[in-house]
Amino acid sequence: MGDPKYPRRLWRKPKRPLNYELKMEELKTLGTFGLKTKRELWKARTELSRVRKQARSLLALRQEVRQEKEPILMRSLTRIGLVNENSTLDDVLNLKVTDLLSRRFQTVVLKKFNFKTPYQARQAVVHGHILIGDRVVNIPSYVVSVDEEKNIRIVSDSSLNDLISKLEKEPILEVTDEMESNEQPAETKAENVEVKQVENTSNEQPTETKAENVEVKQVENTSTEQS
Repeated sequence: MGDPKYPRRLWRKPKRPLNYELKMEELKTLGTFGLKTKRELWKARTELSRVRKQARSLLALRQEVRQEKEPILMRSLTRIGLVNENSTLDDVLNLKVTDLLSRRFQTVVLKKFNFKTPYQARQAVVHGHILIGDRVVNIPSYVVSVDEEKNIRIVSDSSLNDLISKLEKEPILEVTDEMESNEQPAETKAENVEVKQVENTSNEQPTETKAENVEVKQVENTSTEQS
């Protein structure tokens, strides 16, 4: 069993952590869901692999045993909103890590209260501004069930209530006819630039004519000196 002070790790690192495509994908996932470290992503991948392993093992069983054990797995996944009630084991095998990350408490709060960034939602959760029913949950990685999602609310005396009310009252900038008339289309701007270039070229005197004028002046000067 091991020492309770040193529990077994709940995640597994990728086999090729220095792969460039994998690193870029991990960074994109971290920014999308507001994860603090890659360890949170690795935990979600390990949990997803465990669920998919259970689904594969059920597919290998006999039909009688499968009919007994399959509803248990499907009910547990339906309770947290990963699959629907009419889903099958094939739908479980098609799950991605983003499906599991979308059921985190931080992501659910972000979608429900329309925070600007996932890190802002994470800060609200960690500081104890969000309630599930009557209890404060300050764990961003908490997996929210479908029944608990309806009872998520902000603490009554929290300062976030004023912030969210201000965001809702902010007017949305609409493009009016006056603004459209003031804006000059890109095509007309390009035409004006071409006209200006043509005018500048017409004003500039060619180098050949300048050279001819200089030669004429020199000839006149020499003729006057001889006289």
